Amino acid sequence: MDFLGFVIICVKVLVVFSATMLTVLMMVYAERRVSAFMQGRLGPNRVGPQGLLQPIADGIKFLMKEDIIPEGVNKPIYLLAPAMLLIPALMTFAVIPFGSTITLFGREVPLQVADLNVGILYILALTSIGVYGLVLAGWASNSKYSLIGGLRSSAQLISYELAMGLSVVSVILLAGSLKLNVIVEDQQGYLLSWNVFKQPVAFLIFLVAVYAETNRLPFDLTEAEQELVGGYHTEYSSMKFAMFFTAEYANMVTAAALTVTLFFGGWDVPLLNETSMGALGAILSVLSFILKTAFFLFLFIWVRWTFPRFRYDQLMKLGWKVMLPLALINIFVTGGYLTLTSLR
Repeated sequence: MDFLGFVIICVKVLVVFSATMLTVLMMVYAERRVSAFMQGRLGPNRVGPQGLLQPIADGIKFLMKEDIIPEGVNKPIYLLAPAMLLIPALMTFAVIPFGSTITLFGREVPLQVADLNVGILYILALTSIGVYGLVLAGWASNSKYSLIGGLRSSAQLISYELAMGLSVVSVILLAGSLKLNVIVEDQQGYLLSWNVFKQPVAFLIFLVAVYAETNRLPFDLTEAEQELVGGYHTEYSSMKFAMFFTAEYANMVTAAALTVTLFFGGWDVPLLNETSMGALGAILSVLSFILKTAFFLFLFIWVRWTFPRFRYDQLMKLGWKVMLPLALINIFVTGGYLTLTSLR
């Protein structure tokens, strides 16, 4: 790799990191405003115009708070756990293509930080590492509420990771690759070529599993306030709590972007060939990706205030007795269809 290539990669890393953190701030604000609208309230409206600076004020508040470490905690693990959750949450976006290719200084530059051959496996591996952060936070806090939250999260995330991974297998079979760029290219052309139309069952399984993986309602049993005070982060304060908070929203952004990439054509605009349109095509592709991702982020908020929380036995039953068999059947049907079409 030459120096210019290194500079381009560094710029892409900076842009993706900044965009993710900015989206997290916007999502915090949007969740509070949309939630207030749904409940007939105003929401944050004091700090800045229409309360736009409220997330920044909250961030400053976290910085100024006293950092309390309770007695009896396992200090090294207690301090490490927030980073173990936040770092994988921020790294996951690296393989997601957020636009078509642009030409810079005479070279083709894909709008993606890293185009890995095993992009899907990279994402599944990093989301699995995040489980350790939750479990260790619960165990190291020396609190029964935190421990129960950590144990619930480990059982929940492992249960739904299986269904999520298997739902993606059918998409991989259709595209014939683990590279996310190839999966996006496989969906280009017209609207019905998107995987949501070719794999509707896989999409529904993936969508439900994503809500469970991000610990959002109706699957937020790991931090159920009515039962566990705050769940795995009960004993955390100041910036360590802010790291958990940021990781949760960063995971939501990545989950929404991944849903768009796998099932809604990624950055593709139907009936347009973005790669042949130069800079305009690149801008259109990025705007298309942002709008699709914003819709699924809005869906996170909508679902939160629409469905009640599952009981724990219902959560496990849905994961193991409904979604896992459905995902396996979907793989067999997809594999059978591809085998029959290849024999013609």
